Amino acid sequence: MQTFSFLRPNWPAPANVRAASTFRTGGVSHRPYDDLNLAVHVGDAPEAVAENRRILRAALHLPAEPFWLEQVHSDTVVEANVVSQIPRADGSVARTSGTVCAVLTADCLPVLFCSRDGDRVAVAHAGWRGLGAGILDNTVGSLGLPGNELIAWLGPAIGQNAFEVGDDVRIAILARDAGAAHAFRANSRGRWQCDLVEIARRNLAQLGVRDIHGGEYCTHADEERFFSYRRDGKCGRMATLIWLE
Repeated sequence: MQTFSFLRPNWPAPANVRAASTFRTGGVSHRPYDDLNLAVHVGDAPEAVAENRRILRAALHLPAEPFWLEQVHSDTVVEANVVSQIPRADGSVARTSGTVCAVLTADCLPVLFCSRDGDRVAVAHAGWRGLGAGILDNTVGSLGLPGNELIAWLGPAIGQNAFEVGDDVRIAILARDAGAAHAFRANSRGRWQCDLVEIARRNLAQLGVRDIHGGEYCTHADEERFFSYRRDGKCGRMATLIWLE
């Protein structure tokens, strides 16, 4: 087992905002989920996932168990709190200290948000379906602040060179933003190379969020550090988390 390590977002968040995005290393899961799989829905042994989540809490000194979601590629955003049932949603918002918002990804784009004054945070799971459905719009709306009072960070996701899609994806995205056409590059197979990060940046800018960071890590290209569903098929999931101290 390799040592647990993680990405610390490089963004100008207030001092009381804590955030992290995990690598695939540092856990106890076996192939094809090696090592730090944090998802319960991918076929990994439940006891391995439980131990990986324990390792995560300890290594990041989390104030509570993360507020896990049943992610369904939707536009639904919920308030992170104690609930009896895991919500079907793809974003969560927290306004109190000690509540940990989290999403799981293995190619889709995780997006973190915080307010400039450090009194609220959020996370969104933004694959192409979520972007097409408006997950970023609803996350910003749930924060209840103008876009210029927010800071965003784009986590590891599949890069344009690796993300081949069909006309259906391009049509869904352009239906919301015709100007996103340049985020699709035609390839020799009559399909498109899709730039999720560029689509998200455009969407955020339209929402008034100009202070945008990250977006430089490709999950597909970096097999040593990241899970990638497009590359591997059956695999684990990383977590991207944010909370207030």
